[in-house]
Amino acid sequence: MQLREIAHARTGDKGNLVNIALIAYDPAKFELLRRVVSARRVHEWFGSLVAGEVVRYELPRLGALNFVFARATGGVTNSLVLDGHGKSLGFLLLDMPVDDTSMRHAGT
Repeated sequence: MQLREIAHARTGDKGNLVNIALIAYDPAKFELLRRVVSARRVHEWFGSLVAGEVVRYELPRLGALNFVFARATGGVTNSLVLDGHGKSLGFLLLDMPVDDTSMRHAGT
């Protein structure tokens, strides 16, 4: 299963600073997102696209996690390629696989 099956993403970028909000479709899935989508795992998922730190902020009342990437490649002001903008990174995050055993333990 991929994250896109339980969440959607909103993104923004300024230069090489990118943020991606990962928002559960169903608030009951927020705990699953909190448990399986860590800042470390997101940083590993993006690999060389993020040269700096990834920080995760939790927004439980919104059922969302917000990830801020420092020194991400492909920011608007340092790219001549439209696809390199931060918005495409949100779609890349939604491709991240989620372990089905995590879903069963979350009561789903």
